[in-house]
Amino acid sequence: MRNRGEHSTSTGGGIGAYLLHRAKPHLPPWLGVAGVGVAGSGAHLVWADSVGAGVGLTLSAVALTSATWWAGRETSPQRRLHSAITVASASAWVTAAALEGPLAGILPDTFLMGGVVLALSWNVRMALRTSDGAGEQSGDKGLLEKVGLAKAKIGRTQVEPNRVTAALSLPAGEQTNDDVARALVRIASALDLPQSAVRYQPDPDSVRRGELVIVPRDMLGETVEWEGPSLPGGSITDPLVIGQYDDGSPLVVWLPGDPEAGRNASHFLIAGGTGSGKGDAALNLQTEILSRKDVIFWLSDPKAFQDFRPLLPAYDWAVEGGAGTEAMVAALQQVIPARTGWLGKHSYRQWAPEAAQKQSDPAHSCRPDRTPCGCPGMPYMVAWMEEAANTLRALGDDAFTGIAQEARSAGVSLIVSLQRPSYDQMSTSTRASLPSVIALGCDPRDEGFSLPESVIDQGAHPGAWGNRKPGYCYVVSGGIAPERYASPGRTQQFTTRAVSLMETLAQWAVRNGATADPITAGAAKAAVGNAYTGRRTDTDETEQTAVPEQDDTIQTGTLLDPEDAAMDPEADLPAAQQGDDAPLFGQDTGRKPSPEEARELFARALDEFEEAGQMVVGPKDFMDWCDANGYSRPWVSARLRDAALEGRLQPTNQTGRWRIVPALTPA
Repeated sequence: MRNRGEHSTSTGGGIGAYLLHRAKPHLPPWLGVAGVGVAGSGAHLVWADSVGAGVGLTLSAVALTSATWWAGRETSPQRRLHSAITVASASAWVTAAALEGPLAGILPDTFLMGGVVLALSWNVRMALRTSDGAGEQSGDKGLLEKVGLAKAKIGRTQVEPNRVTAALSLPAGEQTNDDVARALVRIASALDLPQSAVRYQPDPDSVRRGELVIVPRDMLGETVEWEGPSLPGGSITDPLVIGQYDDGSPLVVWLPGDPEAGRNASHFLIAGGTGSGKGDAALNLQTEILSRKDVIFWLSDPKAFQDFRPLLPAYDWAVEGGAGTEAMVAALQQVIPARTGWLGKHSYRQWAPEAAQKQSDPAHSCRPDRTPCGCPGMPYMVAWMEEAANTLRALGDDAFTGIAQEARSAGVSLIVSLQRPSYDQMSTSTRASLPSVIALGCDPRDEGFSLPESVIDQGAHPGAWGNRKPGYCYVVSGGIAPERYASPGRTQQFTTRAVSLMETLAQWAVRNGATADPITAGAAKAAVGNAYTGRRTDTDETEQTAVPEQDDTIQTGTLLDPEDAAMDPEADLPAAQQGDDAPLFGQDTGRKPSPEEARELFARALDEFEEAGQMVVGPKDFMDWCDANGYSRPWVSARLRDAALEGRLQPTNQTGRWRIVPALTPA
């Protein structure tokens, strides 16, 4: 058991050891002051009367100060200046003391006061080195050293709510922006953040400068439900709001071009794997488009409008796929040059909001005398190909190439949606014609199919989400600042509560939205006839559902089958012909029509397809007709070729498929 004396000794020793431990970091400046005094005194004993030594000591002081300034280039400006002043003051006193003596004149006072001030300044600097200052070293230089960017310099730093932007400069001749792109995932690891929270925007004018952007908190984690379009009744030229970025700012896109803003019209690719939220992204964009007053919308959806059925009345033309999609593609190929011609005749270099109005401006008149022509306006047009992989398999991987390349000048935006826009599904020419993209979560191996390589280098990685974060996306498009390309956003979610509002929006579009102009509708009907339906108005629906009034008496022929309507009930039956008495079973069929009658039957079959709105046909569509009339598939193929030579059919991009040329209607 310790006695009181031993306890006091132990306590006193502990306090002394603690104070010594705390004082040790502050001793070097004072030891330096003492060393300067010893050096000045010793130099006086050796070189007191030497003029050459004075010159040498002066030059040495200048050289030592310059070396200190050069060596401090990697440190902060404050430390560099502080070090240079300290070295210059010490070397100047040593030189003066060596020549005059340490006790001559004001040298003793200068040593005592100046030395104390310099030593205390370093002690104060060390005391003020708080956790923030330490964090500067460990969080900036220390962090960059860990990820292989030790020589990089961090310049101006801008701190915003939930966003830090720091200018980064790499050592000349040693590293480039590509080194930063490869280090982004390690920076995210060092900061314990998701990969998408760290991105790098290279300076377009330098290969070694850029901005490092860090978003520490994911503001997209909370789901935001769709509550309606952002600007009902606005123009399609106004921004379309489809969600928000991770810093809370709105995620917007544009479709038409704007010469004043330097923005071209946009075609969009929407890409995302199963469960990535591609359907909600489509609904966000479609509801924004359909809420604008100067646009018409064509939709092809092989999924039978599974996601879009509440909006069905709002589309100008909607088809489910197959022959309907083939007809829509054929119609687009005719509509685009017709619209381009109309815009050119009315002096529009590209579609503008004024083009959707009645042409009363002499500057946009199609008349030679430039008087107002009064032509009906031409609304903007959107052609949406949902689940386009099915269409590309049916029509070929370049089905949309010509459309995408020519549609911009016609005031048409093409939007292609599919899960995997790989080169085995879509031609490189078509992919190059769809530079704007909404890239949702996907397989990591498919990132390069969705986003440009430059955006991936900036830190965009939709493969990190997969199907675990529905609605998360990157958007690359004209009108969006390039530094935003690698910023993740999230679209709004559509739940069952949104169905009623979507139905209301569709009815609003029927009453207030634009209808197809005569040029667009005429070109579509000329290409595919009755297959183009156009949007039905309230008047059309009333006419369809109205029941015509009937007399109490039965009209002649009212109960007859339409096929028997031309028969004369008073005429004699035709005489028996060869083959009429052949047995029905176990033998060949009865009399076949003559070649002239067969051609007439085939022409009638084409008319029936046209009346039904099926404008793309092939041998497989005539199987039932062949069975009914006793003809083989090769015979039908031959008749299809004959009809093509006669101008009744036109070949499509798919082998064995023909588009019916609408028959002329008598005036």
